[in-house]
Amino acid sequence: MATGNKAWYVLRAISGKEAKVKEVLDAAIKNTDLGKYVFQVLIPTEKVVAVRNGKKVTKERNLYSGYVFVEADLRGEVMHELRNTTNVIDFLKGREKDARPETLREADVMRMLGVADDINEQAEEGVNDFLVGETLKVISGPFSGFNGEVVEVYPEKKKLKVMVKIFGRGSSLELDNSQVERE
Repeated sequence: MATGNKAWYVLRAISGKEAKVKEVLDAAIKNTDLGKYVFQVLIPTEKVVAVRNGKKVTKERNLYSGYVFVEADLRGEVMHELRNTTNVIDFLKGREKDARPETLREADVMRMLGVADDINEQAEEGVNDFLVGETLKVISGPFSGFNGEVVEVYPEKKKLKVMVKIFGRGSSLELDNSQVERE
């Protein structure tokens, strides 16, 4: 494999078509000689948790809309192949007439990948950090506004069993972690 001038480049893609570009390039890497010169195709994403109609919905959102990151060796026809991929506009490059695609510094790539990993880890870790005996406030659902104490934690389900006082009596509720917050 030729790894002489291996570097990270940015392809500008039609916004919303980044996944299609990645799919086409991944197929080309596996099935053609492009795999000798293109090593990785990445679209950094983050997980976003939103509450819609009382239900927790997790979606993936692109960190850099309209951009696809490619680790490649731009020799021969490789630049032409990448530039003429379906839904690709061009490389990210300078404004000069005959500008070559700009390479990303390795530190920037590692920082970008690290940021994407940190966001995903925080989304996963932050969900299950409640402790038994901790006092919480219910923020969504039919018991919104009530305070309660954590009785059990179900990390695999991302749920809690909370004892809430309703009309002077304790009632046990099983709630999603997104339905409560610390007091």
